[in-house]
Amino acid sequence: MRELDRALADIAAMKSQMARTVVFRGFGPQALAATGALAGIATVVQATWLTTSQAARVADPAEIFPAFLAVWVTTAVLAVALLAIEAIRRTRTAHGRLADDMLRTAVEQFLPAGAAGILLTLVLQRQAPEALWMLPGLWQILLSLGVFAACATLPRPMLLVAVWYLATGLACLCLAQGPAAFSPLAMGLPCSLGQLLAAGLLYHCNRRSHAEA
Repeated sequence: MRELDRALADIAAMKSQMARTVVFRGFGPQALAATGALAGIATVVQATWLTTSQAARVADPAEIFPAFLAVWVTTAVLAVALLAIEAIRRTRTAHGRLADDMLRTAVEQFLPAGAAGILLTLVLQRQAPEALWMLPGLWQILLSLGVFAACATLPRPMLLVAVWYLATGLACLCLAQGPAAFSPLAMGLPCSLGQLLAAGLLYHCNRRSHAEA
């Protein structure tokens, strides 16, 4: 039994190692494009909601933060759910017996950035509300770090998406201050264009892979 357990452990370790070296095929261009559309819709909703609300006319931008947070948390949950459903379906088809290990690896790559974003939001909201204006930029930087981590198992051109979110996050920290804090464009435009960029790059990589096959 001890030798059997050791053999099973070796097989599990080999599958886990393979999952970290094989290109992950769980993300589809259509789902990524749909998340870009979700970001565009969220931008319109935020602009309409906050422009017509009393909160949009207060001097302190932090007063509109609850509405801003509600829009983008809802958008993030829908986007993650959409990508997760698509990833599970595609991974089962593309990776066969490695599917569970590939999915686990993908989650492990994005989880630290996602958890950091949630915790950072809670801490700033509770302990430093005067710094809440920084969150759109910080969220994009954390998303960039998540994509950088995932690039180990994604097609190489996806690095451009990570660079995009890093650049837009830094730009947001520089520009989205004062009256521009929580602007609909601070999150909406970078996220919408970033997800469409990811969809386009992935579509191109998939076509090239099929052509080479």
